[in-house]
Amino acid sequence: CGACDQCKIGRENTCRNLKFLGTPGQGPGCLCEYIVMPQESLVNVSGRLNPRQAAISEPFTIGYYSAQQGGVKAGSKILILGAGPIGLSCFVAARAMGAEKIYMTEIIPSRIEVCKNLGAAWVGNPQKQNIAADISKLEPLGLDAAFECAGQQSTLDEAVSVLRPGGVLVIVGIPRFDRISFPIDIIRRRELTIVNIRRQNACTEKAIDLMASGRANCDFMITHSFKLQDAQKAFDLVDSYSGGVIKAMIEL
Repeated sequence: CGACDQCKIGRENTCRNLKFLGTPGQGPGCLCEYIVMPQESLVNVSGRLNPRQAAISEPFTIGYYSAQQGGVKAGSKILILGAGPIGLSCFVAARAMGAEKIYMTEIIPSRIEVCKNLGAAWVGNPQKQNIAADISKLEPLGLDAAFECAGQQSTLDEAVSVLRPGGVLVIVGIPRFDRISFPIDIIRRRELTIVNIRRQNACTEKAIDLMASGRANCDFMITHSFKLQDAQKAFDLVDSYSGGVIKAMIEL
């Protein structure tokens, strides 16, 4: 809104009057050819990104913001739990920021292969192995940051267990339950920092610049395309996690 206390201190992502398209109680979706928006909500990508890249820049911006908030820098060793569009966006952003090693976890076989092809230092399946034990063998001193992108208690536990003293836990995923818990002895003794992510703040232009420069390539996430009249099929595909889908694009 630009007028509340949060906007005035530069926290537009926690604006008291925030409205987000496609969110119940806030705004309708925009599966249409044209939509009227305030000019403050618009970013000119003409000549920089094609329409598909412009669409995928939204989740990438969240990944960029998450990596920024997690303090990723050259030489960082991090873990990303969950290789959906947001987790993969965190991967692309962290690599562009100079992360030395990026460990990943995922349960969907096709996405595990995507992580390997991207050059992840290690990819684990929590349904088949002990994530904390395996990473601790590879990184006995612990990791600098862990990005929880699955919204599960189990992945939060895994993230905490592999962080070094002074490490950062970045909660990116949205849990589908009201409360989560942490082992207080570990997070206190290691003096861990816990960072929550609410979409993104002031990172859209930075993320788009990275994509336009070629330093961040997110094209691989667009795995399927549908015409507007087949939008329901797109949603059903993504909901079922089938066909190797990561992002389904609805073409207008």
